[in-house]
Amino acid sequence: MSEQTSGKTPVDFWFDPLCPWAWMTSRWVLEVEKVRDIEVRWHLMSLAVLNEDKLDELPEEYRELLEAKAWGPVRVVIAARQEHGAGVLGDLYTAMGTRVHNRGEGIEKDVVAASLKDVGLPDSLMDHWDYTPYEAELRASHKEGIDKVGQDVGTPVIAVPGADGEQIAFFGPVVTPAPRGEEAGRLWDGTLLVASVPGFYEIKRTRTKGPDFSNL
Repeated sequence: MSEQTSGKTPVDFWFDPLCPWAWMTSRWVLEVEKVRDIEVRWHLMSLAVLNEDKLDELPEEYRELLEAKAWGPVRVVIAARQEHGAGVLGDLYTAMGTRVHNRGEGIEKDVVAASLKDVGLPDSLMDHWDYTPYEAELRASHKEGIDKVGQDVGTPVIAVPGADGEQIAFFGPVVTPAPRGEEAGRLWDGTLLVASVPGFYEIKRTRTKGPDFSNL
């Protein structure tokens, strides 16, 4: 990780642009950034990499989604990170997520190309859609995030410095719709409180509907 120079608490956030739940959580974290003294650092992980050894165990619909949609976008994003620096990831993720999730344009090749244009990145990055020489870097970024929480979760992964200097890392929280303002800050405070308890393992409640993008 690069050193933080702003004096704010660094929050490392791993995402896959395919995942609507990671998108919702990312919008919440950006709200937290407005009301708490934090600074988000974006990292890439990959649902395709996470599930590549267990495709036969997945529901057919999800397996087909991963095989058809999951690889191209993360190849383009890792190429953008490698060729233009980590600083482009936040804006690129916002551009992609707005098109893919908020506008419902889908995670298609032309949508990713349009997202690059939205943030002033070159269209030549689309040359990485089917193959990228940066696969090792993609896998390393994914491994860094998933190793913090284990193989049984997905995206997003968040890591923050703990009181003892060790990182506190957790999956999620999965939240929809994304809270705003001080409500976002209170959820952040509670999440850190729970995650910092050494013996804490998991909390989960029934989910009855999909992500709500109406307030984004």
